[in-house]
Amino acid sequence: MLNKLVIFGVGLIGGSVALALKKAGCTAQIVGVGRSSESLQTAIDLGVIDLASSNIKDAITEADLILIATPVAQTPAILNAIKPHLAANTVITDAGSTKNDVLSCAKEILGEQFSQFVGGHPIAGAEKSGVTAATADLYRNKNVVLTPAPATNPLAIRRVRELWQACGAHVSEMPAETHDGIFAAVSHLPHLLAFALVDEVASRPNAEQLFGFAASGFRDFTRIAGSHPEMWRDISLANKAALLSEITAYQKELSHLKQMLEQEDGDGLHALFERASVARNGWAKTKKL
Repeated sequence: MLNKLVIFGVGLIGGSVALALKKAGCTAQIVGVGRSSESLQTAIDLGVIDLASSNIKDAITEADLILIATPVAQTPAILNAIKPHLAANTVITDAGSTKNDVLSCAKEILGEQFSQFVGGHPIAGAEKSGVTAATADLYRNKNVVLTPAPATNPLAIRRVRELWQACGAHVSEMPAETHDGIFAAVSHLPHLLAFALVDEVASRPNAEQLFGFAASGFRDFTRIAGSHPEMWRDISLANKAALLSEITAYQKELSHLKQMLEQEDGDGLHALFERASVARNGWAKTKKL
């Protein structure tokens, strides 16, 4: 039951929220705020948002909910901009892929109004970015994690939960530290590996030949290297500690693989591949991939 929703960053994530709500029959006025007037005009032309505004005070006046759907490094500046105009009944949430850093800056900037902030992370996306990539079904049957703090108002949590449920998502809650550790392993590290592999291959003198013969294995492994560079730069730096730990663990596994290759340890390689295959197929079966 929203009357006015304000979205900072009307790209793939924010735009898909707007489209999902419209598809669900939500009649709230959806206002977009962003850095590019051209992108916002595209969002209006596509019917994603109802109104674009460059005036923060006007944009958030009488807003029921504010969604920050920008790269995480922009969050502090946005919170500082909205703080002087923030009403006591306006809920703020975000869609960032890291949560400890976001909650820390929200607590520092919002002060007594920190109880109105609910950390959030939709586990959905695509290698394409921008409002033209937005789709009404992006969150259908996908997971959304909320990371409320002890001080968070339960009514604010409920409102954000209902927002994502209206988009078709399954909503769960966990502490911010737990969230960041999990997604460093299963999301942030895979993206870094994909970026690194493509960058390394592209830097070789025979890169054109290599890409010419690359097939489905390379395509599937590196698909996410087409993701938004600014967003993944910010995520990597924001979750540095957990990500460094995961890189160290992965390097240890690679060293083990290298050693088995050097020693021509076929039994060891087969055992590792078997464990990985069983684990991966079991996970795919539960996810119905």
